[in-house]
Amino acid sequence: MYRIRPYSYRQARKYGVEIYPSTVQGKKIDVYKRGKKIASIGAKGYFDYPTYLERYGLKYAKERQRLYKLRHRQNRIVKNSPGYWAAKILW
Repeated sequence: MYRIRPYSYRQARKYGVEIYPSTVQGKKIDVYKRGKKIASIGAKGYFDYPTYLERYGLKYAKERQRLYKLRHRQNRIVKNSPGYWAAKILW
């Protein structure tokens, strides 16, 4: 089971949403706004920024974050999409 890191909780608070461990198989986090689920984000089996930070340190995590944002820049356009929330909360 995925352990939600403090970084993700801070990001969620910053954007006014609540996060909980996902009930969807293969996903890490469920995102809720005003008590309504709006997305399931983060594929299990892949690392995210807080995991890289914890395991490999700041320099490596920042590089992985930069590469993720380059790869997924189109996903961040559609507000409230799973890609949008993954970019905001996990990266």
